[in-house]
Amino acid sequence: MTALQDELVEVPRGLKGVVVTDTALGTVRGREGFYHYRQYSAVELAERRSLEDVWHLQLEGRLPDAQERTRFAAEVAAARHLPQDLWEALPLVAASGDPMTGLRTAVSWLGAARGMRAVYDLTPAERRADAVALAAPVPTILAALHRLAAGLDPVPPRDDLGHAANYLWMITGQQPEPAAARAVEQYLVLTVDHGFNASTFTARVIASTGADVAACVVGALGALSGPLHGGAPSRALDTLDAIGSADRIDPWVRAAVESGDRIMGFGHPIYRTEDPRSRMLKGVARGLATGRPEAERLVEFVEEVEHGVLSVLAELKPGRELHTNVEFYAGVVMELCGLPRAMFTPTFAVARVIGWSANVLEQALDSKIIRPSSRYVGPPPPQPVPSA
Repeated sequence: MTALQDELVEVPRGLKGVVVTDTALGTVRGREGFYHYRQYSAVELAERRSLEDVWHLQLEGRLPDAQERTRFAAEVAAARHLPQDLWEALPLVAASGDPMTGLRTAVSWLGAARGMRAVYDLTPAERRADAVALAAPVPTILAALHRLAAGLDPVPPRDDLGHAANYLWMITGQQPEPAAARAVEQYLVLTVDHGFNASTFTARVIASTGADVAACVVGALGALSGPLHGGAPSRALDTLDAIGSADRIDPWVRAAVESGDRIMGFGHPIYRTEDPRSRMLKGVARGLATGRPEAERLVEFVEEVEHGVLSVLAELKPGRELHTNVEFYAGVVMELCGLPRAMFTPTFAVARVIGWSANVLEQALDSKIIRPSSRYVGPPPPQPVPSA
C-alpha cells in the first residue's frame, strides 16, 4: 500500500452514518422520530408558520418579524416571474413530457439568463440573491410545463397569493380552496429539508467546487428525479390502485414481500420509528376528507392498507422497524388537493429547492472541496498494453 492508501478510511456503503460536515440548518434524529430546521421542530413549523416564514428562517437564521415577513414575501413574489425569453422557450422545453426533465433545463437556462457566477467569486449577499432568484420561479416553471404538456396555456403567477396557493393557481387556473392551499403549504414546509439526503448532499458537493447556484440545483434535481429518492409519492398511490379493495390487502402484500418487491411508502433509511412527516400528513389528509364522502372512503382505505402492510411486515420481517414514510400520505394529500400524479415529485422539488439553496449558501462558506476516495477492485495493474 502507498502512503496515500494508508490514509484511507473504510466507511459503510452509501456513507450511512458518516458525518461529512457541520451544519446549522437542521438534522434528523431517526431513533426519536424527530427532525428540525435550525432550532425549531419542522413539524411544529408546518403546523404554525407559512412556507415563506420557514424559507426566511433557513436563509437568514431566524423567523421573520412582521416587517421582514412582508418584505420577504414581496421579494419572493417578484422573483416568481420568468424572463420573457424563457417563457417563450417553455413550449420547446415541455416537449419531453417530463416536468422534472424540463425543470432541469429551465433552471440551467435561468442561471445563464441571470449570468450567475461561481459562488466562490460572490459575496454572501450576492449568493443569497441568486438563491432566491432560482428557487422562487420553480413553481412557475413546473406549472407552465404541466399545462403546456396538457395542451393548455400557462397561467402567470400572481403577486397577491402565497407561494403554495400560487402554485395551485398556476396549475389549475382556478382560485384554490384555502384548505387545499394550506394543506399543500404544510406538505411543502415538511419537505423543505431533511438532513443530508442524496439530493442535498449532491448540491453541497457541487457547491464545494465553487460552482454557481444553478449548477448546484440542477445536480440536486438529477438526484431527486430517481425513484428511490423523490419519485415515490405517485408510486405509493399506484400501490393503492394495484391493491384495489380491502379484501385484497393481505394477499397482495404477502405476495409482494415474499417476492422481494419493495412496497413504496414504507420504510426509511433514517427513521426507526414512525416518520413524523407521515404522522402529520395523515392528520392533514383526514382534515381534507372530512365532509367529502369519496375522499373519506379513500382515506379510510389508505389507513386499512397501512395497517395491513405493517401487520404483514411485522409477521414476515420480525425485528425490522418498518413504518410509513412521508411519501405514503403525501400522495394522498396531493391527490385530495387536485394535483395530478405526474406533479407529485415536481411538487417535492418546489419545497426541496428551498432547502438546497440554503445548503448551497452554507457550503459556500467552506472553501474545502468534497473529494472522497474509492477502493479499486479491478484487475491488478499495471498490465502490459497489447499492441493494436
